[in-house]
Amino acid sequence: MVGVFDSGVGGLSVLREILTALPAQPVIYFADQAHVPYGGRQLTEVQAFARGITQYLLRQGVELIVVACNTASVAALHALRQEFPAIPFVGMEPAVKPAVEQSRSGKVGVLATEATFHTSMYASVVERFGQGITLFEDPCPGLVAQVEKGGLNGPATRRILESALIPMMEKGVDTIVMGCTHYPFVIPLIQQIVGEEVRVIDPAPAIARQLRRMLEAHNLLVEGQEVSVPRFITSGNPIQFQDALYLLLQQKHPVGRVFWRDGEVCERA
Repeated sequence: MVGVFDSGVGGLSVLREILTALPAQPVIYFADQAHVPYGGRQLTEVQAFARGITQYLLRQGVELIVVACNTASVAALHALRQEFPAIPFVGMEPAVKPAVEQSRSGKVGVLATEATFHTSMYASVVERFGQGITLFEDPCPGLVAQVEKGGLNGPATRRILESALIPMMEKGVDTIVMGCTHYPFVIPLIQQIVGEEVRVIDPAPAIARQLRRMLEAHNLLVEGQEVSVPRFITSGNPIQFQDALYLLLQQKHPVGRVFWRDGEVCERA
């Protein structure tokens, strides 16, 4: 079984690609909505959340974990791999490399959380792949909250995006990277603002391909005609998550509830 986790509904953008690419693979999705958003938190906090979620997922029988959250990936992925060396992890990183390859102007915009921008992992990605281009960064404050409550095309979401994107367009940006898994859900609105000639890069399809490679390498890949039904867990409000699941993926599934107690995820409050 594959475990996928995020601070909230953002990781559903990754899950969507996983379900398309690997329909027979058993998957459990964990939304830590008790702590959403991660982007404004201390990295040590995010590390503790990621550790608790990982321990919970392992108790559910998960054999591989996708950290479908950019902030959790930059904050905790290295520590998780050290603490759980027997478990393969797939993490997120801003898709700077494909953006550089596709940009014609040499000017690339990156939308991510403040926490992502202020990490050594992001700096390393920029150093490795960002040579010879100009990066324009914006954290889009408030955008995660808008996506969490389903505001994909409302005036508040448009204002947040316009304040980030219009200055980028004025500077000649022709390629934009989604550096937070919540943000792909507003790509249609982003394209309205910037125009169809601007490339918007969602890393989720590449993550699904990487997951397949990892599953094959560890003899965990499940294939066949039968479509597996994903399992959903939230540390927040299950009804609200069900509503978001239908809005974002057009799927209806039961959603389980868990609780945090003393740094651990528990079935009961």
